[in-house]
Amino acid sequence: MRFLQLIVCLIIVSSCKNPQEVVYSDALLSSNRQYIDENAAILEAAKANISDTAFVSLRDYGKDFFYDMKYATENNFLKTKVYDCPECYLRFKTVKALIKANQAFLKLGYKIKIYDCYRPLDVQKKMWAITPNPTYVADPATGSIHNRGGAVDITLTDYSGNELDMGTGFDHFGPEAAHDYKNLSAEVIANRKLLKEIMLKNGFRSFASEWWHYNLVNASTLPISNFTWDCKN
Repeated sequence: MRFLQLIVCLIIVSSCKNPQEVVYSDALLSSNRQYIDENAAILEAAKANISDTAFVSLRDYGKDFFYDMKYATENNFLKTKVYDCPECYLRFKTVKALIKANQAFLKLGYKIKIYDCYRPLDVQKKMWAITPNPTYVADPATGSIHNRGGAVDITLTDYSGNELDMGTGFDHFGPEAAHDYKNLSAEVIANRKLLKEIMLKNGFRSFASEWWHYNLVNASTLPISNFTWDCKN
């Protein structure tokens, strides 16, 4: 009986037309190759017994991100440079979750752009001194998820690096930046929804007052850190 069923299945399959060939853009094919590179790097890290809580550079594992590290410039609400160089360090488990999210975006034609990653506690103190408002800046007495290596500030771009319209700029301290703010265009609402949905599906939580800020689930249990990285250039 099983043999007969197999023959029937083969006849049905052979009579079907070939599915339409999928044509991939050069950008998507390039991204697929980068998936392999990224996953290979993660596997090598596993072989080397790198802990999920170790701090690593995102650039060493995620090859398909754009970067605009705001606090390594004067283009931020502090109006001053507080990082010596534009590096993005995170706990290794945060890096792995962020790469998974970015791979999901890449399949849809987008990339993650990074604004901020791990933040030393001393930098948090500077920010609090300027804006002591817990709605927008975490009190250094309790620390930020950024100080724990479990938070990222991000937006979305197309493959060329053009940012999607999110309604406000990064670090906009006003109600317009909140997730529940509705007086926005349909395009902006759709862009924010896309960003939020995929980040939540890949192990992150949103922050109510900031559309750009995402915390890794359970990152609040990580210890606060104040290490500073070595600049590579």
